[in-house]
Amino acid sequence: MIYLELFLTFFKIGLFTFGGGYAMLPFIQEEVKLHGWLTDAEVINFVAVSESTPGPFAINISTYVGIETGGILGAICATLGATLPSFIVILLVARFYEKFKNSKIVSGCMTGLKPAAIGLIGTAVLTIGKTVFFPTAVSLASVMTFGFVSSLVIFALMFVLTMKRTHPIIIIALSAALGIAAGFIGEAV
Repeated sequence: MIYLELFLTFFKIGLFTFGGGYAMLPFIQEEVKLHGWLTDAEVINFVAVSESTPGPFAINISTYVGIETGGILGAICATLGATLPSFIVILLVARFYEKFKNSKIVSGCMTGLKPAAIGLIGTAVLTIGKTVFFPTAVSLASVMTFGFVSSLVIFALMFVLTMKRTHPIIIIALSAALGIAAGFIGEAV
């Protein structure tokens, strides 16, 4: 039963998500919480892992949720569920693109989907940010912790490096190294 549930859940997520893997994140968070598969903290931890591993984010996270809940077969079902809708839709789009590329309905649909995708990505940013910076609760006390300050410093540094167009591999490696260092320092403090 878990295999069908994983497939159908990720099929639904894949079918109704526009804007890429990050636009999927609010749906994934909601569904895994609803099913009790992962906690918010586990999802956020895997977002970090997914960003530092090869492959598309949506495939990585669906595979992870699948393997955590149903082993190898669960990973296959969740991954297939997440990717199959895109595969079907792109086959249909490719087949009928020439016929509908100048359609006002298609153009209007794309115009409406763009801000929706940005809104979904923004929601993911806020949810992840809250979990990273305020893991227990938003309060003055949480701002005064080593974890908050180190996360804020790493975020600010990575933001500056991103704006300076530093290669993403360098940013990922440096942020991982700084996170490890902050973990050791945090334990000592």
